Amino acid sequence: MATSQKLQEDFLTCTICTEVFDNPCTLVCYHTFCRKCVVSYTKTKPEAINAKSLLCPFCSKMTKVSTPERPIDEWADDVKPSFVIQGLLDSFGPGCTDTKNCTCCHREGETTPATVWCSVCEDALCDVCARVHSRISSSRHHDTTALTSEAIIPKKRNIKCKEHKDKNIKFLCKDCKKVTCHTCCVIYHRKCESVVTLESELPALKSQLLNKKETISNKQIQMEAKVDAFRVNVVSEKARYARMEHDIKSFGNNAREKITLMENKLLDELREVSEKHIEQLTADLKSGEMSVPMYRQQTELIDQILQSECDMDVYEMYQGCESGDVDAVGDVDLKKVQRIVKITLRHNGEMLRRALDDLQLGEIDVQYDGMVNLEATPVSQDTSNVLDLKGAPVLQDTINVRVAGDANQVYPVDLTVLPVNGTDTVVVTDYNNNSVKSFYTRNKQRRHSKLSLGGKPWGITRLKHNQVAVTVPGSSQIITVEVNPDLVLLSTITTSKQYRGITSLTPSTLAAGSDRCVDILDMRGNFLRSIKPIDSGKEIIDAPDFLCKTRTGNILVSDGGSKRVLCLTAEGDVVFTYPTTGHTTLRLLRGITSTSTCDILVTDYYQHTVVHLTESGQFVRNILTKDDDVSFPQGVCVDGRGRVYICNYRSGEIKVFSFSKTV
Repeated sequence: MATSQKLQEDFLTCTICTEVFDNPCTLVCYHTFCRKCVVSYTKTKPEAINAKSLLCPFCSKMTKVSTPERPIDEWADDVKPSFVIQGLLDSFGPGCTDTKNCTCCHREGETTPATVWCSVCEDALCDVCARVHSRISSSRHHDTTALTSEAIIPKKRNIKCKEHKDKNIKFLCKDCKKVTCHTCCVIYHRKCESVVTLESELPALKSQLLNKKETISNKQIQMEAKVDAFRVNVVSEKARYARMEHDIKSFGNNAREKITLMENKLLDELREVSEKHIEQLTADLKSGEMSVPMYRQQTELIDQILQSECDMDVYEMYQGCESGDVDAVGDVDLKKVQRIVKITLRHNGEMLRRALDDLQLGEIDVQYDGMVNLEATPVSQDTSNVLDLKGAPVLQDTINVRVAGDANQVYPVDLTVLPVNGTDTVVVTDYNNNSVKSFYTRNKQRRHSKLSLGGKPWGITRLKHNQVAVTVPGSSQIITVEVNPDLVLLSTITTSKQYRGITSLTPSTLAAGSDRCVDILDMRGNFLRSIKPIDSGKEIIDAPDFLCKTRTGNILVSDGGSKRVLCLTAEGDVVFTYPTTGHTTLRLLRGITSTSTCDILVTDYYQHTVVHLTESGQFVRNILTKDDDVSFPQGVCVDGRGRVYICNYRSGEIKVFSFSKTV
């Protein structure tokens, strides 16, 4: 047939021997050759022999040999042809026959049209031979197929045994799960209990293949449905991206229009005052030009009077000069007009640079499946993602605070979470490694930044959207850091005391805890005032190691010395204490935070718990315990997604929890 011939020429021909594939093998590069051809070619290449690999003559890529200890002539025996090549060979290669004439008659030198095909004998038969074939006892039960038109008859492949190359594979050892020849059965599988002919297993194998086919067909249908959904999604996403592109260009145009308006306004203002100034200068010029000849005339007149012999003329000229009449000639009354002395452009290049750096037309937000998504755009705390403290805790993530270069055991003390350029960034103080660290996710990869300090950092508080302040009590310093989300040192502020706990009260003031007091500082570290509340004649602040600010502006103090939580106003008044004086069930209070609903969370270091208090300081429950993998907790904070972050001090980890809503 023409089709069979074309397939053989175009797809089933070895490029080495230019003949139809004889015992083909497909290399790792997907190029196919006759086994003997590729072995012969490999023998000519010492580098391939040294590498124990078959070398592709077409692309020079090497295919590793599974059993290189065997002779080179057998290296290609284990390399099978691809399913596509083998299928084409079975259907259109030399192993198939375009049968038109009776095979039996052909053996007798006759030409008789064939009408049936015997798949067992692999013979084409005419009507007469077919009747004889059906009457012979050995062939009467053979399967025959009517040849109603030109048909392609596949030939059964006789697979030779690798060890006994003159023997066909006809048996299957179920114990060893291996096909063998008769000789292999006698030698190697005598003790096996289940050795059957391969032909007898065909019905079961075909049944399994049919089941597999049905499974694959179902998967195909499902995948086709997914492909249709993908296709629709591609169209919709392209349209959405086009809208996003339009929005970006629109935002850019609006920004440029605003800059142009500001530019034109500034130019108009400059043009107005500059024209006024030039007008004044021009008037002065004309007035001066007019005054010059007048003064010249006056000097000439005085010269004439001085030469005059009339005493009276001299006296009158003198009186005129004394009265100022002569000097006033040509003078302009400049006091009647508000004069411009000088015009300058006050250009703040640094402010302009920062404004341009902060200018954002938007942020491209990429969300990924898998780990806790710290990369998505932070949501407002006024949404449904507000922390639901009535729910059950679910561990979402564990962040190992140890990073490359840490010389000591990691001890995370305090932390905060900042949404920086669309990326939620966890910033934590590592007390034992004298550093502040940030952890964030970018392109589905967890990343970190480390900023080494000159001492052991303790408390941390958020200042601006991308700035934090850190206390270093040992060196009496407060460090300000920019979070990009990588960390950049901004300033080092030297204080008069060793502060530990810290919180930002206003954009210009800080509250910092020292021994037996909470001080209010400005942003330069200057002392403004001290808060030392008294109860029953005694000062009630002992060790304010952790501070935070409530949404109403009050100061929450976690006092490890008095084992109490104090809520103070910025003026120093006591709002509440928990527990009340003389009644405490807490052992060592550490980190403290206030949620968007003004609930309070505080950690108890030795009891391995996170305590939930109401806004008024009433105990609700222990929302996290040792059973939730909380161990020696220090700092605690809440982000805008309803997640709670805990510093496990001794394990050097940050545990991230969400709270599933109760039904």
